[in-house]
Amino acid sequence: MTEWFEQWFGEEYLRLYPHRDDDEAARAVALLDSVMSLSGKRVLDLACGPGRHAVHIERAGARVVGFDLSMPLLARARQRLGAGGWLVRGDMRVLPFAPRSFDAIVNLFTSFGYFAEDAEHQSLLQEAAALLQPGGAFVLDFFNAAQVRAGLVPREERQVGSQRVHVTRRISTDGRFVIKEMHLVDDGRNFVERVRLFAREELIDMLQAAGLTVRTSFGSYDGAPPAPDAARVILIAEAP
Repeated sequence: MTEWFEQWFGEEYLRLYPHRDDDEAARAVALLDSVMSLSGKRVLDLACGPGRHAVHIERAGARVVGFDLSMPLLARARQRLGAGGWLVRGDMRVLPFAPRSFDAIVNLFTSFGYFAEDAEHQSLLQEAAALLQPGGAFVLDFFNAAQVRAGLVPREERQVGSQRVHVTRRISTDGRFVIKEMHLVDDGRNFVERVRLFAREELIDMLQAAGLTVRTSFGSYDGAPPAPDAARVILIAEAP
């Protein structure tokens, strides 16, 4: 069965979200650079999308590899990184890299929680941990699930260029996922996003179960401390 993210992160996604915030990406990478000094490091940008973080990681002096499932998003990343950028296509549940290949792995802008079963998320973290050098860092940047629940907008309508889009949002009946459905009025197509609502404590437990130790955490890209009303859950964990 085709997964929702295989259908969604393509050309239509790029048309509906044409201006993802590059300044935000620069702030996120600057925060990481201030904590772990990216220069000279081998960094895997896991679920790199169109490369908006990868290009700033590269500018910070790192050797970055972008990894994503979507060919259209990787094509945008190629435009950003140029011919010399390292990009790999694949499913992040099966990472085609040798053990201890990287000094750091970053998973940014809620590119986690996409799978139906929690065991798949845990397996991903364990596989990623095996790719880190001793003392290497795994960075997980996730939305604050509590804030997503509290601020959920059930319905809205957007105009994106000539396309009218009806958006509905809901929490799944079991309370585990936030589900966003998008109906493209003019051509009748529908897309779905479904992301697991992991609490900060759950993410920490999962990282620890993968053999990683959380050393630093933030609540925003500007380095604010974690808080119940923070926008983000940013965890920096260390490999043994």
